[in-house]
Amino acid sequence: MADLAPDHILDEPLQVSTAEAVSRITLNRPSQRNPLSLAVMERLLETLEGLEAAGETRVLVIASTGPAFCAGHDLSEIDANPDEAFLQHLFTTCSTLMMRIQSLRFPVIAEVQGIATAAGCQLVATCDLALAGSSARFATPGVNLGLFCSTPMVALSRAVAPKHAMEMLLTGQVADAPEAARIGLINRVVPDEALRSETDALAAHIAGRSHGAIKIGKAAFYEQRPLPLKDAYAMTSQIMAENMSQPDAQEGLCAFLEKRAPKWRE
Repeated sequence: MADLAPDHILDEPLQVSTAEAVSRITLNRPSQRNPLSLAVMERLLETLEGLEAAGETRVLVIASTGPAFCAGHDLSEIDANPDEAFLQHLFTTCSTLMMRIQSLRFPVIAEVQGIATAAGCQLVATCDLALAGSSARFATPGVNLGLFCSTPMVALSRAVAPKHAMEMLLTGQVADAPEAARIGLINRVVPDEALRSETDALAAHIAGRSHGAIKIGKAAFYEQRPLPLKDAYAMTSQIMAENMSQPDAQEGLCAFLEKRAPKWRE
């Protein structure tokens, strides 16, 4: 894909690159705190489709420029388009984007610096993994504006325990990075200056594993979560048996027994 070259047009709302099987999407509206406008979300969806179709990506990182990761939806856009039809389209597009991130065949890592609020916090909660710099902050502050963060609630309530999610949603208060890690919204906190290198190292580590196994595992993870325990075990037992017959699983087993590094086919 031509637009995946590492040389970016600096004023583009998204910067996209792929190197050594790791793709990076960077939100690039720092002066506006990288809002998820309708146009940006539509562009993100197109980019995700393109990355998956190209077949080069094993891990995706979503990052941003400037002092904020993502401040959520563009409130000026909402103010200028108050009719219900536009708002329904806006929030449906956002929901489609979040679901698409989880249905991708590769893991997605949020690299969070600065503030992540409302739909920005939703984006962090949606990603499979999240690393945050020590100065990162998280909030679902809609309640402060008389607007409950109902769509961010979907991702947040699936990422953290119910009472932690409800506290964030009901108070609108800001959680710092250590608190976000404590409640499970992010995986870990790293020094701000090490955020990029730590994210790159994690992405490279995952990219070095069997893409076939990762693809199967990510899909199974989200499919089994809402199931009753018995049904979840029945489903994953079948998946494990099918996975064991795959070339990469056979290669991994042989490599382990022969005490050598595996050579993945996928």
